[in-house]
Amino acid sequence: MQLQDCYYLGLIAKLHGFKGEVSLFLDVTHPADYQGLDALYLDMNGQLTPFFIKGFKLKNKGFAAVKFEGIETEEAAQRLVKKKAYLPLEILPELDQSSFYDHEIIGYKVFDTDKGAIGVVQDVIDMTANPLLQLDFNGTEILVPIFEGLIQKVERKKKELYIKAPEGLIDLYID
Repeated sequence: MQLQDCYYLGLIAKLHGFKGEVSLFLDVTHPADYQGLDALYLDMNGQLTPFFIKGFKLKNKGFAAVKFEGIETEEAAQRLVKKKAYLPLEILPELDQSSFYDHEIIGYKVFDTDKGAIGVVQDVIDMTANPLLQLDFNGTEILVPIFEGLIQKVERKKKELYIKAPEGLIDLYID
């Protein structure tokens, strides 16, 4: 499995107990969607390595206590701490034309219904209160809050995102 065929799931944050369990931070919108996982990939020094899940218990604030097959000691589990976890892109469900996965729109051109082309997606900043689209418009950073009704259309084949920004927002950044 190659990194370009996967999406980032989260990070092994720390040990959980003393019997080889780890605490996995799920960097996703709905952590409960991942309770049925049977395996994931960890980036072990640049090599994606499959780890099979023996136990998975969702905790609070996006964390899960995870027990992997073959990891029975605290020492073995310690080698997994700070490793990034990934899943294959192919397991993501298809989305409709007004929804997107954060990772997929990086690099998409963004068009506002009133202003036209307003930049390229650099990142999706996942803030609890209100996530933001971070755009680059000729070297100027534009931050657009993501809310119900913002996204008009996602053109995956063209790598374009069509939005209806709040009135006056884009004018704060560009003339």
